[in-house]
Amino acid sequence: MRAIKEARKYIERKPDDSNAKTLSRLVLALESEAQFPITDLYLLDFDKFKLALEILDEWRLDRHYASKARLFDVSLQMAALKSDESATRGKSKGEGEAKTA
Repeated sequence: MRAIKEARKYIERKPDDSNAKTLSRLVLALESEAQFPITDLYLLDFDKFKLALEILDEWRLDRHYASKARLFDVSLQMAALKSDESATRGKSKGEGEAKTA
């Protein structure tokens, strides 16, 4: 998350700078999954271009971890549903046995 943090600090320090504006638009496009003209990256100075590439790299890695977290969350929900269904079935069997007895 170093590049993302560095970009945030840069944008906060120089909000009117054209490089800051481009980096900001890149981040907004990544977050909203909107299109971003890649040619705009070539307008950045060399250091900010490298920063933009690092942001892309970190963003991709973060998305991977976010996907894993969502998968884990869904898996937990499914396990809880299965547990609830088992408990409900157990109660139904117990009630049926009580009625026949």
